[in-house]
Amino acid sequence: MYKSKIIFKPLTWTMTLLMTALTTGCWMDGSGGAGVSAAAVGPASAGPVGAACVGASCVNLGTAANYVILAEAGASTVPTSVVTGNVGLSPAARGFLTGWSLIGEPTDTAYTSTQVVGGGHLYAADMVGGTTSVDLTTAVGDMGTAYTNANGLAPAGGGLTTACPGNGALDGLTITPGVYTCTTTVSLGAGTNVTFSGAGVYVIRTTQGITQASGTQVILTGGALAQNVFWVPALTVSITGTAGTTTKMAGVILAKTNIAVGTNVTVKGRLLSQTAVTLDQAIVTTP
Repeated sequence: MYKSKIIFKPLTWTMTLLMTALTTGCWMDGSGGAGVSAAAVGPASAGPVGAACVGASCVNLGTAANYVILAEAGASTVPTSVVTGNVGLSPAARGFLTGWSLIGEPTDTAYTSTQVVGGGHLYAADMVGGTTSVDLTTAVGDMGTAYTNANGLAPAGGGLTTACPGNGALDGLTITPGVYTCTTTVSLGAGTNVTFSGAGVYVIRTTQGITQASGTQVILTGGALAQNVFWVPALTVSITGTAGTTTKMAGVILAKTNIAVGTNVTVKGRLLSQTAVTLDQAIVTTP
């Protein structure tokens, strides 16, 4: 009888904990900490987060990696775009989330939209629910730090500089892992593609902007991954698309100014801007 009581008590506690978890939606995560409630909504946990960059030249995005689109001044879409992941905006307020047909919820923690899929949400700095405002401030700070750090990375090969591929014209080039510095516009012209070949980290940084023509593609081969490709421009990014053509961009765009993504453009990566991100019937997917 004594032994049966010893066995029964742990079983009772186990069933109690199980029922608590089922009714509250709270579970233990892989790190041993408390999991997020199924009812909770917040930038730090909601929506898919891509695999981390790996390598000596990796650019640490910090909490900015919780967003597939993160901007400071505005995040707009011309319907219908399809975004997989979270969209964040700070310090600008919700009025600068335009074109999304936002769907609110009672706690004012996040919005949803038919254009944001895969469990993603939209967040703005003036939301009062949860920790949204604080999370966004941290993420924007991390984005700025990542941009600074990317521009401070040592060039590949141990030299003082690494030649800018094609002097900025990437038309038809195959690029291997490395940190490249350009002082001209980085461009991909009509009728051409650029290939990133090999496992490792790629950083293409420029004191100018980036332009990509309609119908062109950024191709990843030989183990190259979108989360390991970083585009770091000081000026505007313009990715052109037109009806009837598909333009493909891959990688994390870590921009000092605005990013414009056109019709039928597919981006596998992140759009992180210290000003604004604009989409025009585009597809953006977390890497």
